[in-house]
Amino acid sequence: MTRIKRPITVVNSDRGYREIIEQHRPKLAFYESAYRDLHRHPELSEQERRTSSIAAKHLQKLGYTVHQHIGGYGLIGVLNNGPGPAVLLRADMDGLPVLEKTGLDYASNETMKDADGHEVPVMHACGHDMHITCLMAAAELLHAARSRWNGTLICLFQPAEEFGVGAQRMVDDGLYTKYDIPKPDIVLGQHVLHLYKSGTIALAPGPILAAVEGIKIRVFGKGGHGSMPQNSIDPIVIASHIVVRLQTIVSRELQPGKLGVITCGKFQAGTASNVIPDYADLELTVRSYETKIQKQLLDAIERIVHAECDASGSPQPPTFTYFTHVPATVNDTIQTKVLDTSFSTYFKDNAGPMEPLPGSEDFSVLARAIKVPSVFWALGSCDPAKWNEANKTGDFKDIPGNHSAEFAPVIEPTLRTGVDALALAALTFLD
Repeated sequence: MTRIKRPITVVNSDRGYREIIEQHRPKLAFYESAYRDLHRHPELSEQERRTSSIAAKHLQKLGYTVHQHIGGYGLIGVLNNGPGPAVLLRADMDGLPVLEKTGLDYASNETMKDADGHEVPVMHACGHDMHITCLMAAAELLHAARSRWNGTLICLFQPAEEFGVGAQRMVDDGLYTKYDIPKPDIVLGQHVLHLYKSGTIALAPGPILAAVEGIKIRVFGKGGHGSMPQNSIDPIVIASHIVVRLQTIVSRELQPGKLGVITCGKFQAGTASNVIPDYADLELTVRSYETKIQKQLLDAIERIVHAECDASGSPQPPTFTYFTHVPATVNDTIQTKVLDTSFSTYFKDNAGPMEPLPGSEDFSVLARAIKVPSVFWALGSCDPAKWNEANKTGDFKDIPGNHSAEFAPVIEPTLRTGVDALALAALTFLD
């Protein structure tokens, strides 16, 4: 790794980067059309068949060596260009079960069956369509500019990010062992965010996105007739006390200034208004930046759940199923400083610091698995006029954010900025 922990060289100065990117940037009208198509036809996690096929065919046409069906619909395109560092650029591909309400002429009307067999609407409500498009265009740019750099470029399109499992599944399916590619020296990626103006980039060292655990909890009662609660043990009441009590963990147990988020996003129990059920189910997400804090939160949750069940005379202990584990996204300090220099020089006032967010991403799994550094940055996607107006008051609540049914990144200059950022990041670390 020491070979890429270096300052920017004279050869790869801003002048050199800018010349390479402007000379070899493909015509973006094609990619604007590709973006609209991807947005119009999103696919749920673990079902990204069409999307992955589009990316694979694009890379093959450019001349990349393509390996498909890694951990599901994951794929990589590899461009060997002589000796030098290996750089991995990553984009995620999956959409969300959201009914789109953007009113765009390329809005999604797609539906798919989810993992439970239910027909649900599908939308690219988190900008993964922009990630795909930017990486496809950056792949063309870097292929066209291959006389200007040495090394190996790996373009990775990842499935199932929204489930928090796609990166790990690709690793487990032999991403770094099955294929004749060098181990990446660095892993790079970006994410569109409504909090930043379209045409801007935001970057920071250290923790920028939280770790997350998903927990399914079942608490048990004793069912009976709704008219005779004295003969029953009501699991809905137990679960309700748990939900309220959980809110005190962050406010009363966590050190002030430390990030902790506990959200109960699912509460299901019973089948009829006059029947007390035998059990109630809760689903939580738990987030923090630090492993120590995450453990503190999880321990407190289990303690409170057990205590509330005991206090109500629950007939059997609660059960806990941990169904999601995503580590915090922590940008490598040294490599972030190197890339920040490139971004600041190239984008000038349109590059700035990124504020850490409690959202989560499985991006860092791709680097942690092979113990190499990673850098992840924010790609602004908010309409500049709307952003400027919101920035006057500091109130961004009326701007639809990621996972909103009205989330609609401005295509330009978001696309061009994202393409340039990926290409610039790769060139920064290639020879």
